[in-house]
Amino acid sequence: MLDTADFSSRLQEIIAAHLPMEGPLLPILHAVQAEWGHIPEPAVPVIANALNLGRAEVHGVVTFYHDFRAVQAGATVIKVCAAEACQAQGGRDLVQATLRAFGLKDFGTTLDGRVTVEPIYCLGLCACGPAAIVGERLVGRASVERIQEAAQ
Repeated sequence: MLDTADFSSRLQEIIAAHLPMEGPLLPILHAVQAEWGHIPEPAVPVIANALNLGRAEVHGVVTFYHDFRAVQAGATVIKVCAAEACQAQGGRDLVQATLRAFGLKDFGTTLDGRVTVEPIYCLGLCACGPAAIVGERLVGRASVERIQEAAQ
């Protein structure tokens, strides 16, 4: 939960630090996400107002780029490649098995907030597919066991 006074003050600091830049929206969003782990909804209208943009424009950028999050991710983020090369090497089965292993029916975050599982479209490990990334660790020839091991 965000402390309103601290949140507002820190958000204004972030915006002010980036306003002199040319095209400050992306750097502001990156800094906001670095601060809170996601782009909190109350930040969108404040950022939009500071940059003389519409809320929809800022929201559109947040939702367009896959690395921006509108909600907090789990402590460990697992991205399983869903691109065609990995699918051809068992990627669809790996996705389903990974979701089951973490008690998820679809991409998202476990109820305890420990793990977020989401798709990614190409990690550049096509020759080692199926592939995944667990946190910052690339996992080629991925299996559920290798993913679980990397997630610990």
